Amino acid sequence: MNISQVSAVGALCVSLAATNTFAGNTRVLIWDERQPEQQQAYEHSLGEAIGEYLSKQQGFTVKNVNIDLPEQGLDAATLDDTDVLIWWGHRKHQELAPGRIEEVVKRVLAGKVGFIALHSSHFSRPFVRLMEDRAKQDATKGLAAAEKAAVHFEFLPSPPKGVAFVPAIEPTLTGIRLMRPSAGIASWREDGQPGHIQTVLPEHPIAKGLPKRWVIPRTEMYNEPFHVPEPDAVIFEESWEAGEHFRSGCVWNVGHGNVFYFRPGHETYPVFLQEENLRVIENAIVWTIDNR
Repeated sequence: MNISQVSAVGALCVSLAATNTFAGNTRVLIWDERQPEQQQAYEHSLGEAIGEYLSKQQGFTVKNVNIDLPEQGLDAATLDDTDVLIWWGHRKHQELAPGRIEEVVKRVLAGKVGFIALHSSHFSRPFVRLMEDRAKQDATKGLAAAEKAAVHFEFLPSPPKGVAFVPAIEPTLTGIRLMRPSAGIASWREDGQPGHIQTVLPEHPIAKGLPKRWVIPRTEMYNEPFHVPEPDAVIFEESWEAGEHFRSGCVWNVGHGNVFYFRPGHETYPVFLQEENLRVIENAIVWTIDNR
């Protein structure tokens, strides 16, 4: 990180410090793979850059963890001391222990922890599990609690790349058959071309204080379709000059918890040294707490 980048982040922290107010303290856990490539854009790591910003805002206590710590940074005591979990992953999704996945997912479903997934974390195992739970939730909408508890689910294979996700809910003799949401995307490009963000729901709390449009100067491209259940709200959409587009800011209620996905964040570009992108994360933390 050069001197101008440090100065910009410092100025940003001062300019936004008073924009969100809190009745209490929000405990934020940032889980980050901490890949060496992150140092192309960040002084230490991507997660620490986010943590540095959040720790300077009113009402946050921030802890950074990573996959190399005991219990992969997700021990029960740490998760019990967390209100919102921010997740950045890319290449090590399959290295996460099943027990750690369950500990995260059960707390999100219970409404104890909000979950914010960044960039390639759409393929993280907690996010995929939560999307599967949301698909089940959608399939049993309108059923009584006892009926929901008795349903047996059978997942169909996910659609191939380039084919839009459709729930395809079918009743069976023993329960419900539905398509598995893979959380996959149609295509991507790591060419560092600008991404153009549009705020499509300016009244949503996650859009608070953000412009109608802004540009991320260097980013990776993701292209629709995005194989996830229909979001409760799409707050931001992103497009590229070659014509691709993506739902880049989506929210879901899953069980009693809240999930937000924000697409930008490739590790070799300084996405989280940019004012607007950091503000999105700050707002999302507040939203997950205010709506649980």
